[in-house]
Amino acid sequence: MNILKCLSPLALVLATTPALAEMPKGISHFKLDNGLEAVVIEDHRAPVVVQMVWYKIGSADEKAGKSGIAHYLEHLMFKGTDKLGPGELSKTVTANGGMDNAFTSYDYTAYFQRIAADRLPLIMEMESDRMENLRIGEDDWQAERMVVLEERSQRTDSDPGAQFAEERSAVQFYNHPYGRPVIGWRQEMEGLTRDDAIAWYDAHYAPNDAVLIIAGDVTAEKARELAEKYYGPIPPKAGSTRTARPQEPEHRSARRMERSDPRVAQPVMIRSTLAPERNPGEQKQAAALDVLSELLAGSSQTSFLARELVLTGKALYVNASYDGLTVDPTTFALSLIPAPGVSNADAEAALDAALGKFLQEGPDPTQLERVKTQIRASRIYAQDSAHGRAYDYGQGLSIGLSVEDVNEWPDILAEVSVEDVRAAAKLVLDDPATLTAWLLPEKPATANAATAIPAAAHAEEVQ
Repeated sequence: MNILKCLSPLALVLATTPALAEMPKGISHFKLDNGLEAVVIEDHRAPVVVQMVWYKIGSADEKAGKSGIAHYLEHLMFKGTDKLGPGELSKTVTANGGMDNAFTSYDYTAYFQRIAADRLPLIMEMESDRMENLRIGEDDWQAERMVVLEERSQRTDSDPGAQFAEERSAVQFYNHPYGRPVIGWRQEMEGLTRDDAIAWYDAHYAPNDAVLIIAGDVTAEKARELAEKYYGPIPPKAGSTRTARPQEPEHRSARRMERSDPRVAQPVMIRSTLAPERNPGEQKQAAALDVLSELLAGSSQTSFLARELVLTGKALYVNASYDGLTVDPTTFALSLIPAPGVSNADAEAALDAALGKFLQEGPDPTQLERVKTQIRASRIYAQDSAHGRAYDYGQGLSIGLSVEDVNEWPDILAEVSVEDVRAAAKLVLDDPATLTAWLLPEKPATANAATAIPAAAHAEEVQ
């Protein structure tokens, strides 16, 4: 990637403040008077620009009984304003050679466009317009509710793996709304109304609870000028910030569950436990968990669990997953598919034995350095994508991290030590309050015929 050899004048001014002293080259950060936070990522290799607007609100902020409203409103955001007719924003972007989309997660809702750089004023004008002036017609809301219900039918209700994931989350979280599906429970989705959508929009879509990311062939000065012109006049809203959510009580007991479906080709086990998230100024523990997941199963040939289980013929597949980019505690998960001829119980016992060995011996220092080298390389490669870098800053800032936290993350990963990994492993691998879940091809003949497998990390996005 061609990194700018010097910062733009505006970036130099911004960089003189202590908070921005460590900003990478080509990255600028500012906040408008109405509270809109913005990051500009300069990349002049091609005349293309990406705009992303992230709202710091997601499905985990919904009121009980209104699950799915965040995703439902995401769909309705394409229904037009006083200036734009239904679908006109997307049609205009396409007509100008670009593409756009949106997605909803537990903690944020994001909208983005990728288009020729000289069309940046056009997409900023349209996006800022729907931040303030959304119009939902009497017919639109009912038709779009049918669309999201059909989306649930296709993505969840007809997919045993998706149903399994949904049920696991509901069992994993006793009290936290991460236990609800982002798309919503069907019976609650069926009751969502136009008034529900307007209330959600009026309460939460505001510049003071949004993050604007501009990445590509644009200067910091021009991006700020356009942001001031199009987003600056939008007034902030009092009380739009997400409120504290219900939190999990202490988990004390191990739990097991299983689901059988004739459409499932082979048994899968997922085991998960609660794990800390990344927090502003406190990312060291999350970095150790990230590295731990890579050490355990980041490679199909050289990772610890691959060598202990796959290469010895006890499992066809193993995985470890952790994503700390959440507002509240997340999960650390392990998953496994038994090898042919290996019973579910034997595969699970082999996993337990392997994890016990890792806890006793700790990480191999050579393997730790290999994993950290791979992480550093993947971060460098990721910088080759303006959209990917925009996503990093947008997701980080939308969950409450600072720009400095996002900038420092690669260095924090690089500093993870053997002892850090040991402590992380003790935290999540030695936790007695795990959820072990099996997805089975058919109902076992006896009550004790099946056992459990490690679970996938807590993460979900719906477009």
